[in-house]
Amino acid sequence: MTLRFGPWSVRLAPRALLVGAVLLVVGFAVTVAALATGEFTVPVPDIVGALFGQGTPVAELIVGKLRAPRVVTGLLVGAAFGLSGAIFQSLTRNPLGSPDFIGFTAGASTGGIVAVIAGGSAMVIAGGALAGCVVTAALVYALAYRGGVAGYRLVLVGIGANALLLAVNSYLLTRANINDAATAAAWLTGSLTGRGWDHAGPVALALLVLVPLCAAIARPLRMIEMGDDAAKAMGIRVETVRALAIAAGVLLSGVATAAAGPVAFVALAAPQLARRLTRSAGVTMGASALMGAVLLTAADLAAQRVLAPTQLPVGVLTAAIGGTYLVLLLRKERH
Repeated sequence: MTLRFGPWSVRLAPRALLVGAVLLVVGFAVTVAALATGEFTVPVPDIVGALFGQGTPVAELIVGKLRAPRVVTGLLVGAAFGLSGAIFQSLTRNPLGSPDFIGFTAGASTGGIVAVIAGGSAMVIAGGALAGCVVTAALVYALAYRGGVAGYRLVLVGIGANALLLAVNSYLLTRANINDAATAAAWLTGSLTGRGWDHAGPVALALLVLVPLCAAIARPLRMIEMGDDAAKAMGIRVETVRALAIAAGVLLSGVATAAAGPVAFVALAAPQLARRLTRSAGVTMGASALMGAVLLTAADLAAQRVLAPTQLPVGVLTAAIGGTYLVLLLRKERH
């Protein structure tokens, strides 16, 4: 189905639209459940009133100041991770081409650990994580560049950088004092605990700026998936599009990691699950972002409510789910 707006046209896949609508409904249901449930149950009408500043003082405290910032941060961070994973899986034409595996998340972790050891505040730690992700991406891009950046080179160089950075992170933790090491270890698991509007704001701003860029390069990226020569024959400026895509993916991954820590496997699993639901020939960015938001928010809800009173950090649960998914993915690829 194609919609035309003067000289512009937009192609819409009915199944992708249906999947997107279902994910929106599921995301809304998970959001309401996260806002309503807990040690103090808040009825849905009180939630609506609290969000618009017309609820009871207790509801406004619980919903507006305690639960809503955490839920919104989870939705935005999940969307950012899902979109970042979709970009890199499209660039590399590899289901393992996510920030978790090609070193960017590990680089963000290194920056965060250094900031913790230096005694930085929460905002300094977030800035360190973003800087670490950007520096790592620049180094990986430079090492993988040979008259262009082929997907397999990006994956191989990224895996090597990831292994090296994990070793650096372990070394930094062993050299830190026990309090800094404990703080860094807790941050490295990935968590939404204590997240406020100051964490959600930068992620929302990044999505506001980068989502239109991702929408603009989505079609050229699909062309590049067919090979550089074919894309160039259709007039695609391959290296320009690839550089823009890498910049967008790195910034999305870095901002998300800065807000919630290196939450594992969301960037890996969300695009692949979205692709299977939409039955798309390639990675779908919109569905991947929605899937990432639903996955992370649902995992955090399960970690808080289903596993209560344990209340695991969300990164532990996503790692367990993502590890299982990775085993199934590798088993399917083997066949």
